[in-house]
Amino acid sequence: MPAREPSRRFVRIATAGAFFQGGAAAVDTGTIMASLVHGLTGSSVAVGAAAAIARYGWLFPQLFVAWFAQARRRRMPLYALGAFGRVACLIGVGGIVLMAGPRPTSALVVAFFTLWTLYAFVGGILAVPYNDIVARSIPSARRSRLLALRFFAGGLLALGVAAVASQAIDALAFPAGHAIVLLTGAGLLLVSAISFVSAGEPLAPEPTQATGFGRFLRDGLDVFRQDRRFRLFVGVRWLDGTVMMALPFYVVTATQAGVTAAEVATLLGAQTAGALLSNPLWGWWGDRLGKRRLLGVTAVLAIAAPLLTVVWMGVVPPGGTSGLPAFAAIFLILGAVNNGGNIAHLGYLWEISPDDRRPAYSGYFNALVAPAALSPIAGAAVVETLGLSTVFVAGAVAAVGQVVAVRHLRHVEEGRTA
Repeated sequence: MPAREPSRRFVRIATAGAFFQGGAAAVDTGTIMASLVHGLTGSSVAVGAAAAIARYGWLFPQLFVAWFAQARRRRMPLYALGAFGRVACLIGVGGIVLMAGPRPTSALVVAFFTLWTLYAFVGGILAVPYNDIVARSIPSARRSRLLALRFFAGGLLALGVAAVASQAIDALAFPAGHAIVLLTGAGLLLVSAISFVSAGEPLAPEPTQATGFGRFLRDGLDVFRQDRRFRLFVGVRWLDGTVMMALPFYVVTATQAGVTAAEVATLLGAQTAGALLSNPLWGWWGDRLGKRRLLGVTAVLAIAAPLLTVVWMGVVPPGGTSGLPAFAAIFLILGAVNNGGNIAHLGYLWEISPDDRRPAYSGYFNALVAPAALSPIAGAAVVETLGLSTVFVAGAVAAVGQVVAVRHLRHVEEGRTA
């Protein structure tokens, strides 16, 4: 391999990640999509469903993709299928939103959710090959920095998306401004796909003898039973999913506190700023102090946002004061925590996955945590029956549980090295 090849791959993978983060900001289910779906339907259940579809669709295909990828030495074609397919679906979603108008017909709402579901499931195809290609291309000691660079540059692009969103949503009648934001996101995701594919991939280890899907599943159960660290990490991710149950409802709560549709873009900007400001810390922490320690600190910080929201709802009467500054601070924290959590979770999964079985481990892990991605639907049910504050209380409790689970991970790691 030429001496410059690893550096070239690092730059192109980081560039792809940055443009992905910018594109993802345009379809963020906690801000832009929550505002759009609530405006189209007026339903908290629909808001929760849109977030759950995005997460579950991302996770569901991965077990099948992992089985397919594990038997092949080149995994880039799978990535390309998911990446370019996702762009096509998002363009379609933007087109439907343009046609919908402020009072969409039932048929257009169904079409919107159908294509949104397809967007999520097609995008899920690329996760396994992405994890494997990055882990084979980038040494462990540089992975947190790679992710931090991805999130930092992507955060700058997301600030641009927030500016576009603010102008478009303010200048155009609902939901045309949201459609412009979605199409902007599709353009950024297209650049991301092109950059990652152009990086190429090193050949994977020679696959072992091909096995049927049933045997592949039984091997996954063996991994879950025998690898305690893997099993505990699944538990951490389940608790994280419960924390994320509240995410789509921060915007709903902010709206009830007087934040306008145009000001939702300010919340997206605050969330992005939180990610940007925290990036150097998370990159240094993950590479120098370890991925598990990064999991721990982000788990502790995850308690803050739901707790502050509960305090706001309990102390400030409706309409008593502008909610924008308070919720901007909450979204700043959410940005920092979500960014650090993403770096920690990806880095830790790469760390505990054997080089010759990384696609399989990614598939097993994401299949096991996939049901947790439906937590926003449970959150919507909680909101409808018990009120908004309850979903944030549940999120704070789950964050405390996550701290405890990460402490158990530390004991397991210390037992391995003893």
